[in-house]
Amino acid sequence: MTAGQIGDYTGAAALLDDLPKAQWLMGERGYDADWFRDALQQKGINPCIPGRKLRLDPINYDKRRYKRRNRIEIMFGRLKDWRRVATRYDRCPTAFFSDIALAVTVIFWLRSMSPEPSFATAIVKSINVMHL
Repeated sequence: MTAGQIGDYTGAAALLDDLPKAQWLMGERGYDADWFRDALQQKGINPCIPGRKLRLDPINYDKRRYKRRNRIEIMFGRLKDWRRVATRYDRCPTAFFSDIALAVTVIFWLRSMSPEPSFATAIVKSINVMHL
């Protein structure tokens, strides 16, 4: 957590060493910094971060991939509908992860009966990302 007037990439600098192996990192405009992009590329991670509006040199990023980031945000929003997960009643990490797994399983089961199969696929992919 950082103060409201501090850029997001400042807090991300502390997490750079502990990033898991990944192909892409999607971030909001608040993570737009040349040194952050360079650090990600040195770790073999492709940044998918749009440039700030006041940036003089435009940044190339995968716009199609960036537009699909809302699937992850929707998944976390659905998890927060579960009060136990949102307030983190369980302090033990194993029990907390079990609550998340149970919530995702029920959400997946309910959505698998839905005519919209793309949502179920997004949840399964999100589970795989969270498990890493």
